[in-house]
Amino acid sequence: MEKTVIVGLVNKNQNQKKSQEYLDELEFLSITAGGLVEKRFTQRIDTPNPSTLIGKGKMDEINTYVKAKNIQTIVFDDELSPAQEKNISKILKIKVLDRTNLILDIFAQRAKTSYARTQVALAQCQYLLPRLRGMWTHLERQKGGIGMRGPGETEIETDRRIVRDKIALLKSKIKSIDKQMSIQRGNRGKLIRVALVGYTNVGKSTLMNSISKSNVFAEDKLFATLDTTTRKVVIGNLPFLLGDTVGFIRKLPTQLIESFKSTLDEVREADMLIHVVDISHGSFQEHIDSVNKILEEIKGVNKPVIMVFNKIDNFKREEYDDTDLLNEYSEKNFTIDEWKDTWISKLGENVVFMSATKKLNIDQFKKTVYREVRKIHIKRYPYNNFLYPDIDKFGSI
Repeated sequence: MEKTVIVGLVNKNQNQKKSQEYLDELEFLSITAGGLVEKRFTQRIDTPNPSTLIGKGKMDEINTYVKAKNIQTIVFDDELSPAQEKNISKILKIKVLDRTNLILDIFAQRAKTSYARTQVALAQCQYLLPRLRGMWTHLERQKGGIGMRGPGETEIETDRRIVRDKIALLKSKIKSIDKQMSIQRGNRGKLIRVALVGYTNVGKSTLMNSISKSNVFAEDKLFATLDTTTRKVVIGNLPFLLGDTVGFIRKLPTQLIESFKSTLDEVREADMLIHVVDISHGSFQEHIDSVNKILEEIKGVNKPVIMVFNKIDNFKREEYDDTDLLNEYSEKNFTIDEWKDTWISKLGENVVFMSATKKLNIDQFKKTVYREVRKIHIKRYPYNNFLYPDIDKFGSI
């Protein structure tokens, strides 16, 4: 594992507590990528240094630590400009990454199928293109001589042309695969399509495994799932298609949103969404906002949504203030009935509290999904609604 340090900022947009939450996530990202985080640094700075993002004093402090502890990699929570990345690299003489670069690296590790690898390669090339200059230490002209006299193209220009050509090739390949996948989606018949969405590592794949009797890869790491997996699920006597999609994250790189828009077609074309939330995470409300923001970007809104607050077995009451969730403070562990007394349950009838790993309250989840899928089915196919009785007809599903 690479010895790593991580760096975050405290400013008017994020206070000390918020900065630490972001660094917690950055550390998890670093561990997922194969790093061993030795230390975290923060600096209060309202106007980032255009040359190195952080101030000279903090940079000297980091440089001293890096040399003393033989650190191999430094990761910044904020995106670095090509010039900042180059300058920091010159000072520290170690590998310099920002949050975007780290996420791209994790995606590259996780990509298993040809489609996922192509999407990640496109995102990496788009990220790399403006940073090529910082990666070159010699920009001399190509040698002249007999047969070598030409326009005098620099090596950096040659590499930019190569990367642009590769981007065009990858886009063409993705377009071709998209066409095939569109045909496949069109061949799925008339079944209602439901997509699982949510922040990364909230338990979407575990939830899918628990109700579809499938074996989708699930792991307690970020971005365990990159490719969309679709399974036919039957609840009661009602069949539908359930798709497990890539997890979202705060500050999701623009390049990845662009590259994975085709994968996220599963979300855009779904009839209904199941938004899974890790209720045990201290920033779950911000996670909800991040997911909703990305759904807007990919035009995946204006659909029926079931909110599933997962991991209730991991919830720690002491992480919240008295008024955060309950009208009255309670020292007891939350029961399902207690969850129903929180403000979260007031979000509507399509709110479920559960634990996918322990299958707590999974019957209520199934009934809610059945009820909402049935509504869509009756609206679309009114002539055969007698096939699917009201959910109240079922005792246990």
